[in-house]
Amino acid sequence: MCLLDPYGLHLDWDVMLQAGQSKAIDLFLNFPVMDMNRNAIWHTPENAPKDGIERMNRFWGDESWRQAAYVESDQGNLFSKPDLVKQDNAAIVRAFQKRLQTVAGFEFVPNPLPMRNSNNAVVYYLFFASQKPVAKKIIEDIFRKHGGA
Repeated sequence: MCLLDPYGLHLDWDVMLQAGQSKAIDLFLNFPVMDMNRNAIWHTPENAPKDGIERMNRFWGDESWRQAAYVESDQGNLFSKPDLVKQDNAAIVRAFQKRLQTVAGFEFVPNPLPMRNSNNAVVYYLFFASQKPVAKKIIEDIFRKHGGA
C-alpha cells in the first residue's frame, strides 16, 4: 500500500508509473487539482507560468495533459489558429484516471472521491488504483458512503 500526498504538483509521474508496473502496489493519490488550476491549467494556456507547466509535465509524465485540459473552441477564430477552451476538472480527472490504467498499468482505478474545503470547493481528488478487484469493490463502497460516485 502506498499513499502519495504531494504538496501540489510536486510529484514525478515515474513514481506512479513504477507502482503500477510493479503489479504489487495498491495506491492512494491526492490529485492536486487546485494547484493545477492555479499554476498550470489556465484559461489562456499561453499565459500560464513556465514553472507551473514544467511541474505539470513532471506530474503527468509528459505534455499529453494538454489534450485533456484544452479543446478547440466551437466558435473558431477567423484570423489565427483556433482558440483553446479550458475543460472542467471532470475532464482532466477522467483523463488521469485513464492514464493510470493504460499507461501506469493499474487494472482497477475507480472514480476518485472529490475532497472539498470548508467553502465546498474541490481542492483535490482522492484516487485509488490497484490490481485487485476486491480492493476496487471495497474502495468504491467507501467512496460511495462518503459522497463519491
